[in-house]
Amino acid sequence: MPVITRFAPSPTGRLHVGNIRTALHNWMLARKAGGRFLLRIDDTDAERSREDYVDAIRADLGWLGLEPDGEERQSHRLEIYERAFVALREAGRVYPCYETQQELELKRKIQLGRGVPPIYDRAALALNDAERAAKEAEGIAPHWRFKLDHGEPIMWDDGIRGAQKFDPAQLSDPVIRRADGSWLYMLPSAIDDLDMGVTDVLRGEDHVSNTAVQIQMFTALIAAHYGAQQIPRFAHEALLVGREGKLSKRLGALGCDAFREQGIEPQALIALLARLGTSLPVEPIADRAVLIESFDLGSFGRAPAKFDDAELARINTTLVHQMDFATVVHRLPQGMDETGWHAIRPNLSHVAEAGEWWRLVTGPIDQPEFSDEDRAYLDEAARTLAWGDDPWHALTAALKDATGRKGKQLFLPLRQALTGMDHGPDMGELLPLIGEDRARARLAEAAGK
Repeated sequence: MPVITRFAPSPTGRLHVGNIRTALHNWMLARKAGGRFLLRIDDTDAERSREDYVDAIRADLGWLGLEPDGEERQSHRLEIYERAFVALREAGRVYPCYETQQELELKRKIQLGRGVPPIYDRAALALNDAERAAKEAEGIAPHWRFKLDHGEPIMWDDGIRGAQKFDPAQLSDPVIRRADGSWLYMLPSAIDDLDMGVTDVLRGEDHVSNTAVQIQMFTALIAAHYGAQQIPRFAHEALLVGREGKLSKRLGALGCDAFREQGIEPQALIALLARLGTSLPVEPIADRAVLIESFDLGSFGRAPAKFDDAELARINTTLVHQMDFATVVHRLPQGMDETGWHAIRPNLSHVAEAGEWWRLVTGPIDQPEFSDEDRAYLDEAARTLAWGDDPWHALTAALKDATGRKGKQLFLPLRQALTGMDHGPDMGELLPLIGEDRARARLAEAAGK
């Protein structure tokens, strides 16, 4: 059976770094196995879901290069959920409940006060037909719960966490449908995974207890509605934390739009998140085939994965320094050719900075104030400048012989006069880009001529 994974965001906001990591790992799991990666838009919450967020999710995945092999929207699948729900109801695996939120909250407080887990007491199962009819005659519409089977423990071999075991009697029967008929997450997700042939569910460890419940949903759905079918394999990865070692709200605000504004390249984000939380070294690897080949659930650890902005910046800078001209030509300032890119590239942390550095070539520049001695030196430089294959080294060699200057005294005034800066690209590469006429004019201006 081919591997099929899915990424299932709710369009109630922008993707954040945790979502991106989940999408990436599902994409890598599918790509390594030669399988399919699906996008499922979980938009059953009509009040909070927005179409612009759907568009943003697609755009962000496109920017990251995580193109799905298929897309589904839960809002288009309501009839499928209804049919499965009816089958579960007829099988006795879902039941109506009539408690209000206030009544349920009171029950939870009483249980907590007694020192017992706040598990739903299944009071609704004790109602007879007449009592249910009376509730509905009062205008109380039921919400619906999935009835867990308490007969045996829920077990699975987690791809990251290993053997897992839950006592269903210690879990609440989950609410699957609201009184207004709308769906909560749990049941539609299980229906979709079966219906779409999902073989592997890779998600955050905050879903572990959900998985225990959904395994019983899968079993019930297969028995009541779907027939012979495999339950997906599950793996739960550790959640992201910040550098300070605790969960950070800021991580929830870091999305593709924020990374783009910071000048982060998508391949830098991919290189970091691909191995974050694993035993493999995080390295500035631009070749996704290398990352995919090394992807292994067995390398994932149980400790929280630490997201570090400084590490992302370091990877981004290294990858920018590796980028060839053809990759970035459409993002460079007008007039910058391949020679210019190679001269400027080692000084960049982000591609967008190329425009600032290119102004050293095109001007204008702001020169510092020079001493009388340096002005005389720069006047000689303007007269000495001779153009050839390597004008910078020819100029500095001639000035060294003529003036006896060396080191900083030889080079710094020239760099300041030619670029207005104390540091920057290699002058041997930069001076030919500035050109003879412009270079001579800058030297002369610095000399006060």
